[in-house]
Amino acid sequence: MVICVKILDVKLSISAVRASQFPQDNKNEFLLVGRSNVGKSSFINTLINRKNFARTSAKPGKTQTLNFYLINDYFYLVDAPGYGFAKVSKQLKNKFGLIMEDYLESRDNLKMVFMLIDFRHKPTEDDVLMYNYLKHYNIPVSIICTKADKVSKNSHEKSINIISKTLGISKEELILFSSVTKMGKQEVYSKLIETLEIK
Repeated sequence: MVICVKILDVKLSISAVRASQFPQDNKNEFLLVGRSNVGKSSFINTLINRKNFARTSAKPGKTQTLNFYLINDYFYLVDAPGYGFAKVSKQLKNKFGLIMEDYLESRDNLKMVFMLIDFRHKPTEDDVLMYNYLKHYNIPVSIICTKADKVSKNSHEKSINIISKTLGISKEELILFSSVTKMGKQEVYSKLIETLEIK
């Protein structure tokens, strides 16, 4: 059965750097986290069926705010600043950390985190730290393996094994995703529908 979410309306509602700026309407939220350049903007654009709504940047680390994308006036996709980019200053990294703490400690309406990991590479220390950080808060996490089209089919099983072993999770918990071929899009929609209890 093909499950889809009909995207009728999308808007960038708020770009926030502190808790006082977060939306106060208590709509359900899905947080997107991942290393800089992992493909969060492409992930958003694929889900909402828009080409360049969420801007991709050639300069990793450029997103420095929590961006709240309101979907169908019903729920938010929340794009977090990318982590782990070496050229970002320590001061800026600390700022990112504070934004994330503010968010994770205050959002009762956060339903799930989509954690994006580049399928081509072993999860980094930053990826492992982020995953453990989220589990510490008992937040449901879905691991999205981006850029899956760039890995040959013969190497898929190897990459799946490396990622699942590094994070200490089962292979079934991984969603292989490609913004080029749309692989994994329906699986992400299924997560949204199941979590939002859309009939």
